[in-house]
Amino acid sequence: MKRQDFRYISKDGRNLIHGVRWMPEGEVKGILQISHGMVDFIDKYEGFASFLADNGILVTGNDHLGHGGTVAKEEDFGYFSDKNGNECVIGDMHTLYKLTKKLYPDLPYFMAGHSMGSFLVRQYITLYGRDLKGAILIGTGDVEASAVKVAKKVALKIMLKKGGREKSDLLDDLTLRRYSNSVKDRRTSDDWLTRDEKIVDKFLEHPWNNFRFTANAYYHMFRGIGYADDKKNMKRIPKDLPVIFLSGEDDPVGSYGKGVIKVYNRFMETGLKDVDIKLYPGDRHEILNELDRDDVYNDILVFIREKGLDHEI
Repeated sequence: MKRQDFRYISKDGRNLIHGVRWMPEGEVKGILQISHGMVDFIDKYEGFASFLADNGILVTGNDHLGHGGTVAKEEDFGYFSDKNGNECVIGDMHTLYKLTKKLYPDLPYFMAGHSMGSFLVRQYITLYGRDLKGAILIGTGDVEASAVKVAKKVALKIMLKKGGREKSDLLDDLTLRRYSNSVKDRRTSDDWLTRDEKIVDKFLEHPWNNFRFTANAYYHMFRGIGYADDKKNMKRIPKDLPVIFLSGEDDPVGSYGKGVIKVYNRFMETGLKDVDIKLYPGDRHEILNELDRDDVYNDILVFIREKGLDHEI
């Protein structure tokens, strides 16, 4: 596998987005673009990317605004953009798509999103779904419209009163802290992510996994979630786009499978013709870092092969 790091101008016109390509040593037969989660960063996906690269799939992804290598100043962690933060994050994903497609114009292109990234991909396919061979939604969930409305209202009130960079215990309690408390007899605050204790400890040690979202990022994230779940927007998803939902049965973000099934049913009700779902028993939120991650890796490879490649790798 060969790795290439690069940068490109964000849609906000202010930041340089950090991107990565993990390329096969031999022939490239397909492309997967990854959209990472909240308080996450793209380098965490290198093990998964290495597996796919060994099977002929180029993997690419970027650190979203306020995350990982895109952050230039400490104060920018957990902050999207002064204006149109959600649109800028989606725009940066699309810029990466165009940059990659220019290099490999004829290859089948897939998009995967984990957690917050899954909500971003759910938005993305309402806008650019016809450009893709398939979408892989990992660790997604169902957020009630009333909860989205309340969260946006709280975040906006904080922004107007104290500024977009303000942190909020209330907004934290509605999201990550609630999930942290979901594991009985937990060893650490991150046990809800995976049963693999070595990976949990690694996360706890890394500063790019340990910052707080600002009111600005919360507001725009919930705006995006509301957009993705709007029925009129969902109707824009191409009916023939293959979509697969992959989540752990013990993932609190997906309401232990129930929320994932609700979203899956909404996609079916919207009229999509090729939608699948798989829930992994015992798995928590980060199934790409779970004890059975080899099974998850292989399931994703099978999906890519079946939906986009004309011949088996």
